[in-house]
Amino acid sequence: MDPECSQLLPALCSVLADPRQPVADDTCLEKLLDWFKTITEAGSSLLLLQENPCLLGLLCHVLKPQDLSPRVLAFSLRLAGMLAAQEDCFQYLQQGELLPRLFGEAGPLGGAAWTAPSVRSGWIQGLRSLAAEPRFLLFLSLSPTPGAVDTIFSLQGDSSLFVASAAGQLLVHILGLSLQGAAEGHPGLQTGDWPVCAQKIVSHIEESLRSAATPQITQALNVLTTTFGHCHDPWTQVLWVRLSPLVACLLEKDPVPAAHSLVDLLLSVARSPVLSSSSCGLWETLAQTLSHLSPTQAGPLALGILKLQECPQALRAQAFAVLLQPLTCVLEATAQAPGLLDSLDGTGGASVTVDTLLPSKAACVGLLCRTLAHLELLQPLPQRPSPWPQAPLLGATVTILRLCSGSATPTSDAGGHLCAFLVGCVRVQRAALDFLGTLSQGTGPRELVTQVFAVLLEYLTSPDSSPTVLKKAFQATFRWLQSSPETPGCSDLDPHTQLFLRELLPVLPKRLCSPCWEVRDSGLEFLTQMIGHWGGQAGFRHALLASEVPELTEQLLRDPESYVRASAVAAMGQLSSQGLRVTPASPEHPGGQQSLLAELLHILSTDSEGFPRRAVMHVFTQWLRDGHADVAGDTERFVARVLQVASQDLDWEVRAQGLELALVFLEQTLGRPSSHCPYAVTPPVAAPPSPLAQALRPLCRVQLFEFAFRALFDCDRPVAQKSCDLLLFLRAQTASYSGPQGSGSVPEVASVEAALQRWQAGDQGQPLGYLEPEVVVAVLRSMDLEGLRGVLAESSDRVEKSPQSLLQDMLATVGALGEDEADCY
Repeated sequence: MDPECSQLLPALCSVLADPRQPVADDTCLEKLLDWFKTITEAGSSLLLLQENPCLLGLLCHVLKPQDLSPRVLAFSLRLAGMLAAQEDCFQYLQQGELLPRLFGEAGPLGGAAWTAPSVRSGWIQGLRSLAAEPRFLLFLSLSPTPGAVDTIFSLQGDSSLFVASAAGQLLVHILGLSLQGAAEGHPGLQTGDWPVCAQKIVSHIEESLRSAATPQITQALNVLTTTFGHCHDPWTQVLWVRLSPLVACLLEKDPVPAAHSLVDLLLSVARSPVLSSSSCGLWETLAQTLSHLSPTQAGPLALGILKLQECPQALRAQAFAVLLQPLTCVLEATAQAPGLLDSLDGTGGASVTVDTLLPSKAACVGLLCRTLAHLELLQPLPQRPSPWPQAPLLGATVTILRLCSGSATPTSDAGGHLCAFLVGCVRVQRAALDFLGTLSQGTGPRELVTQVFAVLLEYLTSPDSSPTVLKKAFQATFRWLQSSPETPGCSDLDPHTQLFLRELLPVLPKRLCSPCWEVRDSGLEFLTQMIGHWGGQAGFRHALLASEVPELTEQLLRDPESYVRASAVAAMGQLSSQGLRVTPASPEHPGGQQSLLAELLHILSTDSEGFPRRAVMHVFTQWLRDGHADVAGDTERFVARVLQVASQDLDWEVRAQGLELALVFLEQTLGRPSSHCPYAVTPPVAAPPSPLAQALRPLCRVQLFEFAFRALFDCDRPVAQKSCDLLLFLRAQTASYSGPQGSGSVPEVASVEAALQRWQAGDQGQPLGYLEPEVVVAVLRSMDLEGLRGVLAESSDRVEKSPQSLLQDMLATVGALGEDEADCY
């Protein structure tokens, strides 16, 4: 510990021990514990106590009857456990029986402070740290702490979820700790031969599993779930063999208690390498559980079973059938084609699912949403069932969407009930559209694919579609269009896709004119994706140019909503890049279309919101990278104007994107692509000195270096880091440059260096002006860019996070907080 901190620590301990003093906030105490943990991990806890007796005084003071803050009590318990985790310090604290008194009835456990959740949590965390000491288990059994394990049992049902969770985790740790040594060398050790502490915990779990109270069953199941999830020693197999009959007995109750926790336990056991490879009746228990749980409860278990790498085929088939039951019900209730129904209905239990699905709208909606979400997770996995029933799943999903939109025609009472429950249900629509998009990764019969596009077009055209549903419909549509097969020997869209686009494009203008900004934004995002993917294909270009979409998109550059303006900028950038921007002459622009470049520069200069300005910078960077016609005409003028505007922007992301644009221009000018590491040294294949100096002159003319040097001292660290990377890359590119003799000592170099020092100090008023290439190279070589990069990589609060600063801040709050407690961090 630093001498300065040692001098401050006694005063802080006095403040913490004085109930009249305002107490430091939880954040400061947590930082203080982190500091002590760092010290004890690097050295001796006993030495820390001996050199700072004020810490021992604070721990002793906690035992006195007084009104100490719960925060200080919790802090002291955690500190005591942390210090006693080392053997010599454990012995030292045991000599005065300080530890038994702190964690026994004489401490907070038997006082009024125990009512505070923070104190109970501190007691648990203190014991958890103390568990690192080899004699911890003996400590638990000694007076006056023989009831510590019983206290942990009771804390499992604590009103604070954090305390209850920590108590369960501590029980698991104690169980594993007590068996870690006992079972070594005796893998066949039976539970009757286990240590007393382990037997006590197991007996408590058994008692809880036999209980009629669901909370107690839940606590026992959660402890077992954590145990089998973290411990993979042979004794876990003995434990499961002993407890599995009690777990199986839970399935005989109606309803099954704590079903969610039971599912978590069984999946945890199934994932254990020790238990899944043994003959302990696990697979039979899983099969039995699938048949006893309701479809809502069994869905997560079925998904978990299907995700297992190794599992009996019969169990996988049963799990998949359970997962598909709700969709089988949908197909049955709507009298779908027998082939589809036969493909999904492998259990003969569809009628049970119908009864479960139809009692209420909430049950119906919840079950369908969960089923669709589970299947969406399962579809891309390599261990998904094979063959995958792509056609039935497509048919069921399309049917669900039609039931939600009201376009389906039920032919049975069950179908009528389903339609009444689902019509207009946004939750199910969103889930079904997400799953429909995922199904685009597979193939299906042409008839079903036609139905998919028909239902998507129905949702995109319907005035009843909510903004979130429309967004999902646009996303699913794009995914299905992407998966459409191309005509052999032709780069254009296949006839079916072209027909769909001809029907879709007239819908898009209506969405772009919607009074709801979310709809306009979703439409623009969809348009941008479409142009990026098919902008070069003749069929799409012809259909797009024949519509009002390009003109409406340009109008949305002036939308009142900033998100829409940003999306319009991105869309217009794509339209212009693909040569799809067509604006007829107008009274305002009699010469034809106004320059889009000028309009985007106007947005970059004047828009009050950051999103459109960021979008403009992304478009400009892409235009420069692709050699856009408006940029290629006078690249230097374009780059200079953009950098000039970006340098004055208050949004750090705009300035950072300006550096990205500068890097693209630099690479193009030097004729060298950058490596993955922007400041990596390029092998010595540099151009001769004179051509390199000529190549640097365009960079000087656009004042790229002034922009980069200003960004180097930007108040926003990401901008400064990006500038540092750019300058390091440039210095590496000019490493072999040798200019005129004495170029490194010309007066201009000293002037630039002096200006940069003023900029670093905060005075950035004076511009650098035009810089000669020799001056730039000399300045780059004189700067410690590697050191600056190291400083920028450090945390911005590295000074404030020092222990000395923390102690000073905590002491500074004494007498200043009063009733208005504040967090000094």
